[in-house]
Amino acid sequence: MSSLPPAEPGARRRWLILVVGLIAMTAGCTFQYGLAYLIPALRHAGISLELASVLVACPTAGLLLTLIGWGAAADRWGERVMLATGLALAGLVLLAASSAHGPVALGFFLALAGASGGSVFAASGRLILGWFARHERGLAMGIRQSAQPLGVALAAVSLPVLSASGVAVPLRFLGGFCLVAAALVMALVHDPARPSPPKAAGDGASGQSTSPYRQPVLWRIHAASALLVVPQFTVATFALIFLIDARGWDASDAGRLLALAQLGGAMSRLAAGYWSDRVGSRMRPMRILAVSTAVGLLALAAAAAAGSSVAVPILLGCAVVSVSTNGLAFTAVAEYAGSAWAGRALGIQNTGQNALAVATPPVLALAIGSIGFGGSFAVVAVFGLIAAAAVPVATERAAAGDAGRVGPAWWRPRARPSVGTGG
Repeated sequence: MSSLPPAEPGARRRWLILVVGLIAMTAGCTFQYGLAYLIPALRHAGISLELASVLVACPTAGLLLTLIGWGAAADRWGERVMLATGLALAGLVLLAASSAHGPVALGFFLALAGASGGSVFAASGRLILGWFARHERGLAMGIRQSAQPLGVALAAVSLPVLSASGVAVPLRFLGGFCLVAAALVMALVHDPARPSPPKAAGDGASGQSTSPYRQPVLWRIHAASALLVVPQFTVATFALIFLIDARGWDASDAGRLLALAQLGGAMSRLAAGYWSDRVGSRMRPMRILAVSTAVGLLALAAAAAAGSSVAVPILLGCAVVSVSTNGLAFTAVAEYAGSAWAGRALGIQNTGQNALAVATPPVLALAIGSIGFGGSFAVVAVFGLIAAAAVPVATERAAAGDAGRVGPAWWRPRARPSVGTGG
């Protein structure tokens, strides 16, 4: 007889929900973070690099206005409806944006699409917290967070080709993708059963009503994550321009190469999540990867300043490593916050990250114009080092050493979530 345990009831449903959530978030991330691959088309239309960078950042600017609201709505009304509603609205707005005339109108529609699509960054994270147990949550969140590099990879291979005659066709493609993802969510996603509020506060995983923000650990995770966005978005936004302007690559060839790097980034998030599950820590892997990101950018800065061709493989390595920490941070935030606060905490997490994400493209465009790629990459490396110092490794270690009395509930043994449709 086989020694393997019987399959857990509801396991297939949980993983199906994860896959659909991954598709939904990939749809959101493709337009939210992949518009950098429209910069060559925008420049061809007579728009400067600085203004094109502002347009690329418009979805993220809109996202900032609604993230916490979407998170609170998901806490109250459930993940499925909020996720589908936001994606459907974003899809319709992107279709309208394809007919926009002039950069002002285009920027308005892109910002509105970003605001509408904010639901995917709060609701889909709550699904992971509710459907997956502690020992598999890091991998599950890593899969969910791989949507960002996957979305950018899809943008890298599709948008340069689709934008040959302008930006209208790419925007219709992005809008249609969001609408299809919204339909899949409504058809296949179920909200997890919600635990009853505990009589005594303090168990984050059980749905605490006391604010988890009374302790500094969440603030430190938010700060470290936000700082790590700067290296990530520096590479994601300007890798294509660097290959074209500094290395003389064709836009389509560069896009295909960077798509492979983004696929590597998606795998790095899965690997980081699996790593964190095995070692029982989110913060130690996050600090190691933050330092690795900073070292990679310093190497890239040196190679770019020297005009060396070795800058290309270093750039690809930075594209992989710089995105690896995101799933670790989101998992830790959801676990420390607990089910009652997860939506709002993930909204705050995303707000901090996207505040720096929206600022990075225009500021780095000015920096590149002033001090070049090499100097700009060196400055960005400092953000990774500061982030590594902010990661609360000691707090997590103390929680693990005193499990059952203090610290986040994810360190304690916990039953798998109930299978059901819940809220």
